[in-house]
Amino acid sequence: MLRRDDRTLPILMLLPNLVTITGLCAGLTAIRFIMVGRFDLAAMLIVFAAAIDGLDGLIARRLNAQSSFGAELDSLSDFLNFGVTPGLLVFQYALAGTYSTSWIFVLVYTICGCLRLARFNINRDTPLPPGTKPHFTGVPAPGGALLALLPVFMSLQGLIDARDFPVAYGIYLALVGLMMTSRIPTISPKSMRIPRDKAIFVLIGTVIVIGLLVTRFWLLMVLVGMVYLVVTGFAIVTYLRRWRS
Repeated sequence: MLRRDDRTLPILMLLPNLVTITGLCAGLTAIRFIMVGRFDLAAMLIVFAAAIDGLDGLIARRLNAQSSFGAELDSLSDFLNFGVTPGLLVFQYALAGTYSTSWIFVLVYTICGCLRLARFNINRDTPLPPGTKPHFTGVPAPGGALLALLPVFMSLQGLIDARDFPVAYGIYLALVGLMMTSRIPTISPKSMRIPRDKAIFVLIGTVIVIGLLVTRFWLLMVLVGMVYLVVTGFAIVTYLRRWRS
């Protein structure tokens, strides 16, 4: 017989899963907008899903509500939000109708995203070697989606038109997928620290980001995407230098 307390569940314990479901709904709704040609709204929803992606795990740890169910739900949500949906958006926006093999690039990106998440799942509880800073192995799924959509962001900002370069965009998309499955250590927010006397600049920077968010959203996405691309490129160069030495 179960006690009454065992038959009930505090609503706060469901909060991490509710956040994950919210992100999943955003990704599914993005697909709906892709089908009707509203690529701007679809891209916004993917960005929203990426922005809240880490909240479910953070909330679960704070509430001591971690579960295998929540971890698997989060992984499946990530595959749709950052693997399937960005691939469909890029295809419909820039690759569809250009040449028959363009779908291959989407397949490479999406499958690489799936492989990256599968590897993350089996290594989720593997401890880091002593003295190693927290990092991601390869580009994480939300980061991959950000990089994959960077040309779309630049197009919506009016800097370029990614539809004029379908072959180049397809190759770039496949390369982003390969970076997700690579063994290259990439930056993790858990390893980022700042001097206490520099914290004021982070607060001021946050004000600037919020200002751009509500006034020049696509410009902000271009800047964020370019910064992440540079940081990832630096990680690749550092890894190659260590590998050769």
